[in-house]
Amino acid sequence: MTQPASPAKHDAPIPAAKPAPDKGSWQRPLGLRPDVRNLSLLGVLAVLIAVGGITKPDEFLATSNLQLVLTQASIIGVVTVGMTFVITSGGIDLSVGAIVALASVWATTLATQEYGFAGILFTAVIVGLGCGLVNGLLIAYGGMVPFIATLAMLASARGLALQITDGKTQMVTVNSVLDLGIKDAYILGIPPLVLVFAAVTVVGWLLLNRTTFGRRTVAVGGNAEAARLAGIDVRRQRLYLYLLSGLCCGIAAFMLIVLAGSGQNTNGNLYELDAIAAAIIGGTLLSGGRGTIVGSVLGVLVFTTITNIFALNNLESAVQQIAKGAIIVAAVLVQHRTLRGGEA
Repeated sequence: MTQPASPAKHDAPIPAAKPAPDKGSWQRPLGLRPDVRNLSLLGVLAVLIAVGGITKPDEFLATSNLQLVLTQASIIGVVTVGMTFVITSGGIDLSVGAIVALASVWATTLATQEYGFAGILFTAVIVGLGCGLVNGLLIAYGGMVPFIATLAMLASARGLALQITDGKTQMVTVNSVLDLGIKDAYILGIPPLVLVFAAVTVVGWLLLNRTTFGRRTVAVGGNAEAARLAGIDVRRQRLYLYLLSGLCCGIAAFMLIVLAGSGQNTNGNLYELDAIAAAIIGGTLLSGGRGTIVGSVLGVLVFTTITNIFALNNLESAVQQIAKGAIIVAAVLVQHRTLRGGEA
């Protein structure tokens, strides 16, 4: 009687099935944990405050100066919140400064000011959304590279702003708008513009970290093709992101109108560089897939404090730009090192 063949003694055992990957694993940042990174930025900010307090104690630590720092940080901070979403998705927006300029001058024309506070605010927001819509359509549905599309918007918006103003400053005559910038409007010593920035920051944090929209943004930035195969409409998501960036620019333009009391075609100069730099040093990955609103806000505060310290000490703006550039390079190098360490 034939015996059944026994299994070979040297057959390799069948490997156990690998556990399914955690669905949320793609959201985990590599390298430094967000809390460690934010604590590091807080440490840098504390050092800068100490430097300012030592070099110019009377001027820097004055309540009026601290209010000024927060107010200046608020305008670029709102722009940075929108920029953080765009960069997290793997995109870039070089047109934010020009959009702020265009929105500010369009909202301060005599025809617009006839409609008062609501007319100025509505115009600034609509112009920002309109520019964001153009950017989004060109990039998401036109197939243009974000760098090129937003660079074209930068040139076009600056040119249109110059044409509207004819190179002149447009003064605001609506008292209800100007009153927001005076000390009588401060709430418990906090300027209204700072409260607007705080509200935008909270909404941005919730949107990025607690909603499907935020998860889709991270997914598109991490791997757009994988996001598409997972059922995400990548093109529509990108359109929404540039609309969001345009909305933030419109809000920032209105805040700038309140602060300056005027609209100029030179408004928002280099805002795009400041916003990108603040987001990067805050921990947002330039290649996409990771973003942090809290880190971006801390980055804005670091740069604004540096600017204020340099101004109080009468240091040349060239030295200030060199210092900012060194911080950006250091932040990018840290990102690369931590990413390589996380992938090892």
